[in-house]
Amino acid sequence: MLPLETHLEIRKRLPAGSSRKPPLVFVHGGYCDAWVWEPNFLPWFAARGYPAYALSLRGHGASGGGDSMFIAGLDDYEADVEYVAGTLATPPVFIGHSMGAAIVERIVAKRPVRGAALLAPVPPAGLLSVATRLAREHPHYLMHMSGMDPSRMSEEVLEALRPFYFSANVPAGVLAEAARHLNGESPRALFDLSLRLHWALPTRDHRPVFVLGAEGDLICTADDVRATARHHGVDATIVPGLAHLLMLEPGWERAAQPLEAWLRTLD
Repeated sequence: MLPLETHLEIRKRLPAGSSRKPPLVFVHGGYCDAWVWEPNFLPWFAARGYPAYALSLRGHGASGGGDSMFIAGLDDYEADVEYVAGTLATPPVFIGHSMGAAIVERIVAKRPVRGAALLAPVPPAGLLSVATRLAREHPHYLMHMSGMDPSRMSEEVLEALRPFYFSANVPAGVLAEAARHLNGESPRALFDLSLRLHWALPTRDHRPVFVLGAEGDLICTADDVRATARHHGVDATIVPGLAHLLMLEPGWERAAQPLEAWLRTLD
């Protein structure tokens, strides 16, 4: 593992008054940063009494570790999340999206947690199964991703990638801001994701897990999400009308509302 990274960007929204609800730690997926949670999820959950925190993993966003990000593995990303959780006054509920869900699953496999929500998770078979399907059905997607340089994103590349991350009705302003938060990703972390859950079998003790996916997600499909839910012995929640970056989509509330309903069961 790499040395501990303590310079981590944290975006947060806190309730207006005192609250007894647990803090939430949001973990972003690959190729982006903590900003994805800020427009909608952080203020929405804070308004409902949840202290809401989102970190940028090392080498992402304004976090440190950029010089070693390309050799960082999921263990290092997991350490980032645990570091942030350790700064909070009470144990948080972890909410991870895509690669972030895999990081949360690693934590759940190792120790008791207050709760864990997995949004658009990579399936138990790992990223290799996702890449194989995309190569077969959408070969141009992998071509663009393999050569992606976030500092030199052309309109052509963005347009090619858009259907995999967004539905057709996402406002232009959201797309433009999302493009500014594109980030390179660690090849080692992507390799770790390839076979990520072969070791992380569910444990016998009760660890509350919520699994949610989007019907229109072309990357982590509804079937992938259901496979993750079966792995954890729960039912999947599949919401219509959203794509992979569901927290930025028009209608993002369709994902936030069932998540908040599940959070209320933890009280």
